[in-house]
Amino acid sequence: MNKDQKNEVIEVLKEKFAQYNNFYITNTESLTVAQITKLRGACFSKEVEMKVAKNTLIKKALEAIDAERFAGIYDSLNGVTALLFSENPKEPALILSDFRKDSKVEKPVLKAAFIDGDAFVGDETLKQLTKIKTKNELIGEVIGLLQSPAQRVISALLNGKGEAAAEEVAAAPEASAEEAAPAAEA
Repeated sequence: MNKDQKNEVIEVLKEKFAQYNNFYITNTESLTVAQITKLRGACFSKEVEMKVAKNTLIKKALEAIDAERFAGIYDSLNGVTALLFSENPKEPALILSDFRKDSKVEKPVLKAAFIDGDAFVGDETLKQLTKIKTKNELIGEVIGLLQSPAQRVISALLNGKGEAAAEEVAAAPEASAEEAAPAAEA
């Protein structure tokens, strides 16, 4: 690989790192061609981009963007490295876990993951990464929590119990209006 080719790879990697807030660094050493092909297919079907590059070129691309921001993952750049880029921070972790279960192998090994500015180093973090909630999942939970009290009130009003409560709620504004009227006359 000559210098121009290396610079071209660095530029492509810089674009990918700038495009995605989430990427995983994995070790695909000792996987067969068939296993790599299966892994690439799983990535493609889940809209995860898989790139293989030399560690020194990956490091140069990261340093060109922001050397301090990515400092926590430089030690993970050794051996055979495949990068998984995704908009969804959880998807690559699920792909790796499912691939391991289906293939009954402990590869690919997760070296590190960079998720929205946080570095997760080591294969032991893979289980935690599969449980990360996506932005849409969190928004859904918040909306569900906000709707829950309103749904209980509506449900109570619609049931037989709600009739008495509805009468009390309707009577409360009338009582406060009557109390306010004598105060205004005085």
